[in-house]
Amino acid sequence: MSIPNKYKLPVSIALCLLIGFLSGVSTSENISGWYSILEKPFFNPPNWIFGPVWTFLYILMGFAAGSVWKSKAPEIQKKKALFVFGSQLVVNGLWSILFFGMQNPFLAFIDIIILLILIVYTIKLFKPINRMSSWLLYPYLVWVSFASVLNLSIIVLNN
Repeated sequence: MSIPNKYKLPVSIALCLLIGFLSGVSTSENISGWYSILEKPFFNPPNWIFGPVWTFLYILMGFAAGSVWKSKAPEIQKKKALFVFGSQLVVNGLWSILFFGMQNPFLAFIDIIILLILIVYTIKLFKPINRMSSWLLYPYLVWVSFASVLNLSIIVLNN
C-alpha cells in the first residue's frame, strides 16, 4: 500500500508529534517529584520551556522526514534515510523513559550520545535527497547537544 504524496508530510509530522506526546507522558509525572529534587546546573532552563521547544522541533523533524519521503530520490536511498530517521526517533523517545520513567540519568546519557550520532547520520543521509530537510534537523541537533550537556551535568551534580 502506497500513501499518496499529499499525505506524507502531515503523516510524518503527526508521527513525530505522537512520539513527543508519548515521551511527555513519562516525563510529566516526574517533573514535580523526582526531577524537582535533583541538583541542576545554573544553565538549566525553566521547566515550561521544554514543551514548546520540543513541539517546534518535532514539527521540524516531521517536515524534514516528510519532504524526504515524498522526494523523487531513489527508493533505496529514501528507505535507508528514513530507517535511520525512524531509529533516532525511537532512541529519542527512549531517553524520556530512561531519564524520567526509570530515573536513570546515566542510561539516559548513553542513550543521548547514541541519539546525537544518529541525528548526525540522518542529516548526512537527508542532505543528498533534500538539502532543506537536512538543514531543518540542525536546531534539533543543537538542542540535543545542549540536552546532553545538561544530562551529564545532572549526573555529575547528583553523584
